[in-house]
Amino acid sequence: MADLNDLKRRMENSFNSFNNELKGLRTGRASTGLLDPIYVEAYGSSMPISQVGSVSVPESRMLTVQVWDNTLVAAVEKAIRTSDLGLNPSSEGNLVRIPLPELNQERRNELVKVAGKYAEGARVAIRNIRRDGMEVLKKEEKDGKISQDDHRSQGEKVQKLTDEFIAKIDQTLKSKEEEIMKI
Repeated sequence: MADLNDLKRRMENSFNSFNNELKGLRTGRASTGLLDPIYVEAYGSSMPISQVGSVSVPESRMLTVQVWDNTLVAAVEKAIRTSDLGLNPSSEGNLVRIPLPELNQERRNELVKVAGKYAEGARVAIRNIRRDGMEVLKKEEKDGKISQDDHRSQGEKVQKLTDEFIAKIDQTLKSKEEEIMKI
C-alpha cells in the first residue's frame, strides 16, 4: 500500500519549502529572512547567503551582510542585485548594505504575483506527490497485492491529504498577499 506517512512527509516538505520562499518576499519592514532564498556563487558552487556572511537588520529599512571572505563581496552584491526582490546593494569593505526602498503600489502588485507563482509551484509539487502515491496504488492493485476496494479507499485518503495541503497553501498565500498589500 502507498505509505500515507511518507506522502504526508513529502507534502509537508513541499509546504515548508513554499513557506520559506514566502519569507523572502518583503512586506513593509526589513527581515533577515528576506535574503534566505538568495544563493551566491562561491567556491565553485551555489551557497545560501547565510553561509557566506552574517545577515543583520541595523534599522527598519536596512539590511546588512557582513561577508566573511573579502573575495566574495562582489558575488554577494551580484546575487542580491539579480534576485527578483528589486534591491540595490552597496559595499564598504566586506560589509554589504541593502537599503529597502518604500513599497509602491506597482511593486506590491509584482510581489503578489511572485507569491502566486511560488504558490502554484508548491501546488504542482503536492499534485506530483499525489500522482506518485496513486501510481503505487494502481501498480499494487494490478500486481494483486491489494483489492479494488483497498485501492479506492487508499486513493480517497491520498486525495484528502492532497486537498488539505492545497488548502494550507491557499490560506498561507492569502495571508501573505494581505500582508504585502497592507500599507
